[in-house]
Amino acid sequence: MIVLDTHVLVWWVNGGPALSARARREIRAALAAGPLRVSAISAFEIAAAVRRGRLEIGLPLEQWWTELVRLPELRFEPVTEELARIAGSFDDVAPSDPADRLIAATAIALGARLVTADEKLRRFAQVQTVW
Repeated sequence: MIVLDTHVLVWWVNGGPALSARARREIRAALAAGPLRVSAISAFEIAAAVRRGRLEIGLPLEQWWTELVRLPELRFEPVTEELARIAGSFDDVAPSDPADRLIAATAIALGARLVTADEKLRRFAQVQTVW
């Protein structure tokens, strides 16, 4: 099982070349076993990035999101009290961004690897990462 970081989700859905070869292999292998996991906090990150003009998705956000959540290959994991508690317990070595902490906590709680290009998350020893 794997969890996709927000940018990996966008790159994977849009079929962009930004994914590493290893990330592509890991995603294909994980899909054979079941749906990919994504933290619900990614909805916040994507909406905020689109609103700020930092992310172009080619469609109105609501249409893009409606199509995304219908994909049977994805399962969105809610942000729960347990995940918030795990994310809040990380020490200062963890990334300071709350969304990154929640995404890492999601992977840890699920016993999954996190697919991410984010250097801060990849250096965070408490979560297994793939890139």
